[in-house]
Amino acid sequence: MAEQVTSLEELGQVAEGLPQAEPETPREPVRDEYGRSYATGKRKDAVARVWIKPGSGKFLIRDHKGNFIDYSEYFARPVLQMILRQPFQVAGVEGQFDVQATVKGGGLSGQAGAVKHGISKALQLYDPSLRGALKAAGFLTRDSRVVERKKYGKAKARRSFQFSKR
Repeated sequence: MAEQVTSLEELGQVAEGLPQAEPETPREPVRDEYGRSYATGKRKDAVARVWIKPGSGKFLIRDHKGNFIDYSEYFARPVLQMILRQPFQVAGVEGQFDVQATVKGGGLSGQAGAVKHGISKALQLYDPSLRGALKAAGFLTRDSRVVERKKYGKAKARRSFQFSKR
């Protein structure tokens, strides 16, 4: 059985004999041969493939026909445009990156959330020092809430059919 440690000096001597833990290695930036970072974002049924690279702040979304259009045309509602700009505002890099995104599935709200998730993940891959701010804001976590399935014997997921006394 090991000896009992009764003072701080003894504890220090015991700790010196233990193997030291490796210091955590800093994350490396992940970029392709064109200087871009890629990430996949998801929200509800929508999936967004996002590429970011340093630039003037151009923001293009590929529509269902394969054409790139400005994000303000694709996401016409100001609330959705605000959602897409949030990762850049939190990271403090507004107007410094060009974004190209391809979105499939879901509705506009889910697609905006998916692009936001993809941008956040791509930003932290491009510059790992931005990870802390994005993680603190909760942008790197996928929002796992999805529509509840319909149950048998029910009108919807939880809604019952109208009760008839007679």
